[in-house]
Amino acid sequence: MSNDSKVTVERTITAPADAVFDILSNPQRHPVLDGSGFVRSVHHADRIQKVGQVFTMNMQGDHMGGEYKTDNHVTGYAKDKLLAWKTAPAGTEPPGWEWLWELEAQGPGETLVRHTYDWTKVTDKKLLEKVKFPLVTEDQLDDTLSRLAAEVAS
Repeated sequence: MSNDSKVTVERTITAPADAVFDILSNPQRHPVLDGSGFVRSVHHADRIQKVGQVFTMNMQGDHMGGEYKTDNHVTGYAKDKLLAWKTAPAGTEPPGWEWLWELEAQGPGETLVRHTYDWTKVTDKKLLEKVKFPLVTEDQLDDTLSRLAAEVAS
C-alpha cells in the first residue's frame, strides 16, 4: 500500500517474532535482505539495541552517482516489536526519510511483519527535486519481505 509520502508492505512470516527481530536488528544481515539492490555491505554496525544508535552502511546507486555511505540513526526500538531508523548521507543529519519495521506475533510460530518506507518529513525542496521519491518501490519492499522470510527459514 502506498500514498504520496510513504509505502507500506506486510506479510505473515512463519517464524516467531523474536527470530524475525533477531535478523532485523543485526545490520550485518541487511545486505542480504535488501530488495532494492542499494545496500552493499556494513561499514560500521553493532546489533541494534536502543534508540540513538547509529550504524553505517556501504551503498551503491545511480541516484547518488555510484558508491556512497549512509548513517542510519535508530529512532524506534521495542524488542521483538519495532525497529526504525532515519537514513542520511554519512556525516550529515537525516533529511527526513525513515524505515520502519513493525512485528506482531500471530501465535507462537507466525509473525505479521509490516515494513514502511516513509518520506513524509522530507522538507528540503532541492532534495525533493534531486531524489524522485519513492526511491524504493513497493515491489522492492515486497522482495525485502520475501528475502526476510527466506532468511528466517534457513
